[in-house]
Amino acid sequence: MIIDTTEIQDINSFSRLESLQEVSGIIWMLVPILTPVLGIIIGVLVIVWLEREISAGIQQRIGPEYASPLGILQALADGTKLLFKENLLPSRGNTFLFSIGPSIAVIAILLSYSVIPFSYNLVLADLNIGIFLWIAISSIAPIGLLMSGYGSNNKYSFLGGLRAAAQSISYEIPLTLCVLSISLRVVR
Repeated sequence: MIIDTTEIQDINSFSRLESLQEVSGIIWMLVPILTPVLGIIIGVLVIVWLEREISAGIQQRIGPEYASPLGILQALADGTKLLFKENLLPSRGNTFLFSIGPSIAVIAILLSYSVIPFSYNLVLADLNIGIFLWIAISSIAPIGLLMSGYGSNNKYSFLGGLRAAAQSISYEIPLTLCVLSISLRVVR
């Protein structure tokens, strides 16, 4: 069987077009996810900037104004400083609990995004009990707060962990009752 070179060129151009369609499909799939993330990042930067400017005006501090134009780069400098800080572990505490506690809290919050539909076709876990799974997964975060407070072997850190967990639970209970009452009404 003899294949003409024009046929090979047609096949190659079709496969390139198909791969471009796949790439554009992936990009359009990521747009609904990246849009709220970018909005949240910009919102946090604006809120931090406003808080710094207002508190500097109240306390009569001139530092944030001269850090950059309008003090915009101060948050970037603080973030860089936070990245390069030394990682301290308690010498007499349980280093495993101290290290794994914040990880459990963050992982629980990130897993709760698995049931949120980002668009009509993009749902990571399409479940009938998605709202209940969201409540169950997000209620694991206070356990991580308690673990890190207890693992430090410091009574003040432990009390801080207890306070953070109690605060988190006190917000979760009314939220859960509201969500359950709405979902039970919808089930009928």
